[in-house]
Formats: sequence, C-alpha cells, structure tokens
Amino acid sequence: MVRLHFHAFVSCNLDLSDAQFHVLVNGYVALSNFSVGKVRDFVVKEYFIWADSDKIVINFVPAKKGKYGFVNAIEVISAPKDLIADVGFLVNGNKDEKFVGLTKQALETVHRINVGGPKVTPFNDTVWRTWIPDYEFLKSSNDLSKRMYFGGRIHYQIGGASREVGPDFVYKTARVITNTNGSVLNANMTWEFPVDEGYKYLVRMHFCDIASISLGLIHFNVYVNGYLAYEDLDLSSITYTLASPFYVDFVVDDDSSGVLRVSVGPTNKTMAYGVDGILNGVEIMKMNNSMGSLGGKICAGMVLKSWPRGNIGVLVPFVAGLCLLLSLALVMHRRTVGMRNPVSWSKLPTEVPGVDLNHGNLHFSGKA
Repeated sequence: MVRLHFHAFVSCNLDLSDAQFHVLVNGYVALSNFSVGKVRDFVVKEYFIWADSDKIVINFVPAKKGKYGFVNAIEVISAPKDLIADVGFLVNGNKDEKFVGLTKQALETVHRINVGGPKVTPFNDTVWRTWIPDYEFLKSSNDLSKRMYFGGRIHYQIGGASREVGPDFVYKTARVITNTNGSVLNANMTWEFPVDEGYKYLVRMHFCDIASISLGLIHFNVYVNGYLAYEDLDLSSITYTLASPFYVDFVVDDDSSGVLRVSVGPTNKTMAYGVDGILNGVEIMKMNNSMGSLGGKICAGMVLKSWPRGNIGVLVPFVAGLCLLLSLALVMHRRTVGMRNPVSWSKLPTEVPGVDLNHGNLHFSGKA
C-alpha cells in the first residue's frame, strides 16, 4: 500500500501549486499531468500495488509543461497479503462470471465511505485509512432510511472480514431500510459516486447485521450500476451470528456516465416489520487500464521518454527520498507498537462462502 501526500505552498520564490508532473509506482502510471493547483487542503492519493521484490520504486517526472514535481510525504505500508482477495464477481448484466487476478492489478482508492456513521480517522483504523460519511453521496430520501449505531461487540470470525478489512467504527454504524406499518417498502437506498470514465472499478460492500434482534430476519437485494448483483442476501446464512462482518467484492465497468451507483433494497423474501436492507460501508477502487495506467491513455515507457533523465533536478528525488525515510520510520514505529498487541491476519474469502440457494445467491441479470 502506497500513500502520497501533497500540499502546495510558496517557498524561496518556488510556487508548488504551479508544478505539473507524472508519478510512476513500480512501473504503473499512478498520476499523469498531475497538479495540486490552488487547493488549500492536503491531497492524499492511495494505491495498492503488488510487489514482486523487496522494494517499491516511485518515480516523479516533470510534465512537458512543468519544470519540477514534489511530494510532501510518502507512506509505504506492507499490507496483509489477503487484504485484496484475488477473485471478485464481475457485474455485467449478462452472466455469472468471476474476475480473477485482482491482486496483480494496480488499484487506486477513489472513495472509502462509512455508511450511516461519522468520519473515521487514521487513528481509529489499523492501517491508517480515512473513511468519510455517506450523506454527500446518498440519493434516496432521508425518510426512507435511518442511521443506526451498535454499542455492543463486533464478532470477527476466521475466514471473514477482519479489523484490517474494516475497523469497528465502520461495522458498528449502518444505514437501514425499515418498515413499521407491516408492509414492505418498494424502494431502494441508493448512493452515487463520481468516477473517471474508461476504467473498471472494484466495488467492495461491507455488511454487518447490527439491526436484527435474531437470526434470519433480514433478506435484501444488492445492485451495482442498476444490475442485480446479489439476490436474496441473508447475512445469517453466511455468518451464523449477529454483528459479524462480511464483505463482497464486485468488478464493474464504467457505464460512460461518470457515475457509479450502488443500491440495497427489499426482496420478495423480506419480512414485514423487519429490516428491508442494510449497508455499513463502501470502498471503490479504480483498476489500471490495458496500458498499465491509472492516469489516462499513457504508459510508463511514454512518461520516461518524455523527459530526458539529465534534465531532472535533484529537488524531486531528494525531497521524495527524505519524506520516504521519515514515513518508513513512522511505519516501523507503528509495527513495533502493534507487536505489543498482536493481531493475526485472517484469511479473507475469495468468494461468497456456502450460500444456500434457498437463502441467497449471486445473480447477474438485466438492470433493475
């Protein structure tokens, strides 16, 4: 896992907001013609990159219109190998199909959402992630859903989602659809996220039944970009206990609208006076295109040829190298602290485990 931190400022007649440059990470184009501009806030870019050796190579190359590049800090974190499962479910509306090879893809985190809950800061996440609230992306009526908080203990299980997949603060909050008059609502909760066109996206949806009073009371459908991606999801048949986290990875093509939609809603098995749907968290990650790029139709070779090595000044590698050393020191300190309270890495599911066809099944069909 690699995080790059950017914050432009003016120093010694050098205005970093004017910088325009490319960034390569282990041969993948992470950023192309990137410029922080006049943004006052810090900009953080996060990537999951497979490493076949004991080092990560990061190149900062000025663009043709730029004279320099910069970075304020670099984090390189050795993530648990199973944090990204190798298999996801391809949602294309035509047939059941698995996408194999996710671990060898370059992934850029685009959205990481704590549904129904507050912002989760890096201090409350085992791998220093930030989860933001969902209200900016929620498109269904506030009257349709309600936020829920769970004050009990989350039951992490071997083979399921671990705290490294999602922290307690994500699984202890949710947004749910409930019916109170004995009739099942014919409506879905929907979220819309802006995305770049021309890429596949990994959509990870987090679920944890913190709303039911007993097992078997919640059944609902899951939709991605309007397609029925998971039919009759019954969390009880998967976790066999309440308040136990579970996640599903879907791979979806951008539909050229620049918007990615996820929804949950009732099924024909939804019970009266029950919960019609629940969602705890969403993560959306851009996948590299056929040119090995997350920054457009340009490959690493084209970037390196665009700027002769002799013209690259010492400022960029010096600043990047210094910040990398500082970040690695912080990571090593974090690991040392973690050894006092060790957390074992749990094997994460590469496919939906043991779903009874009478309770739920993955289903790819036409749009809802």
